[in-house]
Amino acid sequence: MTTTRLEYLTPRQIVEELDKYIVGQKDAKRNVAIALRNRWRRMSAAADMRQEIVPNNILMIGATGIGKTEIARRLAKIADAPFTKVEASKFTEVGYVGRDVESMVRDLVEQAVHLVKANKKEAVKARATQVVEDIILDALIPPMRSKTGSAAGYNIETTATPDSDQELNERTRERFREKIKNGELEDRKIEINIQQSSTSNVGMLGPGVDEMTMMNLQEMISGMMPKKTKKRKVTIAEARKILLEEESSKLIDMDEVKEEAIRKAEDTGIIFIDEIDKIASSSKGGGPDVSREGVQRDLLPIVEGSTVNTKYGVINTDHILFIAAGAFHVAKPSDLIPELQGRFPIRVELQSLTKEDFYQILKAPKNALTKQYESLLMAEGVALSFQDEALERLAEIAFNINSEVENIGARRLHTVMSHLLNDFLFDIPDVIGANAKIVITREMVDQRLSNLVKNKDLSQYIL
Repeated sequence: MTTTRLEYLTPRQIVEELDKYIVGQKDAKRNVAIALRNRWRRMSAAADMRQEIVPNNILMIGATGIGKTEIARRLAKIADAPFTKVEASKFTEVGYVGRDVESMVRDLVEQAVHLVKANKKEAVKARATQVVEDIILDALIPPMRSKTGSAAGYNIETTATPDSDQELNERTRERFREKIKNGELEDRKIEINIQQSSTSNVGMLGPGVDEMTMMNLQEMISGMMPKKTKKRKVTIAEARKILLEEESSKLIDMDEVKEEAIRKAEDTGIIFIDEIDKIASSSKGGGPDVSREGVQRDLLPIVEGSTVNTKYGVINTDHILFIAAGAFHVAKPSDLIPELQGRFPIRVELQSLTKEDFYQILKAPKNALTKQYESLLMAEGVALSFQDEALERLAEIAFNINSEVENIGARRLHTVMSHLLNDFLFDIPDVIGANAKIVITREMVDQRLSNLVKNKDLSQYIL
């Protein structure tokens, strides 16, 4: 059974985690929390039943900028699960099909390998750090080899001076080892050998050769070519970073990584298919709608459950959780082919953002836009703060513009905040120096955004 964080997270706790970053959308959060907890429940079920339990894929319906993608992305982070986001419209760019739909599964496996490798590297970090420390120490103070014994060209009687030199060398090395550990020599430059990857460009092999074959061929040729090393002069800080990556990779069994990554992708992987409404046929007949239906039929076996070849091995998609999303302004969910509709049994309609939602988005989340700007200016030594009335006015302006022009959800706040703060961002640090304090008031918001509010032709401001 694959161990995940889900064992310790109940659906209620998952919603609480999502609430830290996403305002509103309670119904969507509840459904994804149940779906996520069900991943662990399935893995904990009896072996004969485990294969029979399939995930309830989710279809999110709602306008842009109201949190569909953010919910899915945060969900994957909470679960420490491989996650990939694709846009269904990408599969219509070339001919009837466009990009190979299996590529999204390969992307998911790549993410799983990255996650597993990161965890494995963390596990061997202490051992790798010790090895790197020795390499850096050898570059600074090369060890003195013992020259005692006749084989080294010395008589037993004349070993006193070499031995004392060796002791001195060892004491010096120990002092420098302490300095390296304490970070006292980070800016000193040393020369190290760095492995160069033997990359080879196999070029175009003609029609009929898919991306998968190209990747496998390139990896095979790279594996056959001898590894090259290159001397580089870098600071100890840079050397530690480069060598830690190299030595950690040496301590990891890549076959084990691949096997675990495939299991992780199969059992906990999440694929988010955005803009699925763009491939829904809003009318029957010929033309581009044939292409759209073709894409749906190509997606169907992946979502239903099939095997896909990747460069890390064969992956089964039966238990991958698929979350699809779309605005469905023109097309409707019922315009999708019936087979695909049936593979997304959970329908969640996300609510449009209210004025109060905008206010909470500016104030409550851990990654609120106001907090992001505060951090940006803090890097310049400038303290930025917002009065509550100013946040209320910003929320009101964003809501009104969305109502009058195009509703782009919370993304409208980026437009409004940019117009509000651009002058400050430009004047720091030339005009406004360090240790300055900027307090955003309601009057300041009205003054700086008056043109934005008055201008009824706001097309230039739409993101």
